[in-house]
Amino acid sequence: MMPFLAVVLAYLVGGIPFGYLLVKMKTGEDVRAKGSGNIGATNVLRTTGRLIAVITLLLDIAKGFFAVWLAAKLSHDSPWCMSAAALAVMAGHAYPIFLKFRGGKAVASFIGAFLYLTPIPLAAVLILFVIVVAASRHISLGSMVAAGTLPLAVWLIEHPPAPVLLASLAAGTFIVYRHKANVDRIRAGTENVFRFK
Repeated sequence: MMPFLAVVLAYLVGGIPFGYLLVKMKTGEDVRAKGSGNIGATNVLRTTGRLIAVITLLLDIAKGFFAVWLAAKLSHDSPWCMSAAALAVMAGHAYPIFLKFRGGKAVASFIGAFLYLTPIPLAAVLILFVIVVAASRHISLGSMVAAGTLPLAVWLIEHPPAPVLLASLAAGTFIVYRHKANVDRIRAGTENVFRFK
């Protein structure tokens, strides 16, 4: 019962739309009606400003970390439960029940979840993320490369239990899938270029 509860709670925690709420409080507008239409920190940065974007990023990372931490406590560190919670918190962010299932791309919650689950492999792919973004100026490309290489990093560095490796593979695939429109824009040369301003 507790593992099931942990996964449900992870989805609900993931569904807390911090970007939406912060932009609503600051401007009175729906961030989903602006920019890329997402509730994540990148769209908040482009449409609302640096401070709100940084707060959004930190809160979204925190909810990913908290969801897996809570699952660990409720399940006595069950790899299956923690792995399921990592995926559930990402699903909650991407498809939040509180916003009629219109959320973000789940990159920050992905970072938070695997910061708890596989911290060293995550650090390795975040270095890769920084390199790709610096070279390409596309956050989306950096996100896809980092998420797509996480399963390899997890396997090479930690040799984890099967549920953790499978969760990293599912999470990486999900992040790439959520960026399919970005892939089309990169190919067309119309993808947004990152500027931290």
